[in-house]
Amino acid sequence: MSGSIMAWLALLQEPTAAGQQGGRLNLEEIIMHHMVNSRQLDLPGKTITLPQWPPVHLGPLTIDFSLTKHVVFLLLAAVLVLLVMLLTARRMKRVGPGTPKGFASVIEAMTLYIRDEVVIKTIGDGAQRYVPYIVTLFFFILFANLLGLLPWGSTPTSNISVTGALALLSFIAIEVSGFAVLGPKKYLRTIFYAPPGLHPATAAVMMVIMTPVEFLGKLAKPFALAVRLFANMTAGHLVILSLIALVLIALPMGAGSLVVIPGPIVMAVADMILEIVIAVIQAYIFAMLTAVFIGLIRHAH
Repeated sequence: MSGSIMAWLALLQEPTAAGQQGGRLNLEEIIMHHMVNSRQLDLPGKTITLPQWPPVHLGPLTIDFSLTKHVVFLLLAAVLVLLVMLLTARRMKRVGPGTPKGFASVIEAMTLYIRDEVVIKTIGDGAQRYVPYIVTLFFFILFANLLGLLPWGSTPTSNISVTGALALLSFIAIEVSGFAVLGPKKYLRTIFYAPPGLHPATAAVMMVIMTPVEFLGKLAKPFALAVRLFANMTAGHLVILSLIALVLIALPMGAGSLVVIPGPIVMAVADMILEIVIAVIQAYIFAMLTAVFIGLIRHAH
């Protein structure tokens, strides 16, 4: 872990065009350069400009398929999930009915926990069809979170566009699941709602009041999923980079820095350990809340 901190320290010391002001490093610009999305990929000792392609126009919609730093790490997270699952499946097939050992046993335990304790217990009847999506969602977010803790890495889940897209996929899964189980009439009652047993005039007034509330409640679910993941991952990495930047501020102090430097390094190591835990927790919370929302709408009646 301390080696990773030293690598981050070396990374922050690398000059960037945005971080040079009068021959001095602008730490604010350097930290933001390593956190936000960009058209460049930072590697040890050099920066690679990612290929750009002309945008695709679909009527009034313009889509840019060009690579960015976060897109690269999203693809890397997807490849890692695929490789880990294929290697684990091959290992389990080789072992047979026995219990796999090593890394495969960890992946199996995590998968079974998400399946049994999160998906099945939360959704109930028909939960098995949602296991592949929610398990994939958990591991994809987990790998995306952890990639940002590597030197020269980046955290795509600290991009609100990424977390918003993931939340949109969960929102579609939630609403389609509710429509399939409840049918058109009962599904519409989850939006156009009035408490039963009221006088028709009172029910009409209550429907006018409750319909916007119910509709906003549907939109609040994906919004909460997106913002929670984005805010936690952004804040954690900002704290780590800020603590490491304190070391660069203290270095010109000479002998006096021997008193100041150990504090930020110890705090950065502790925060990085905490970030590993947070990366797992945030992936778990996203997957669990998706399962909870699916279960709620399936049993809306």
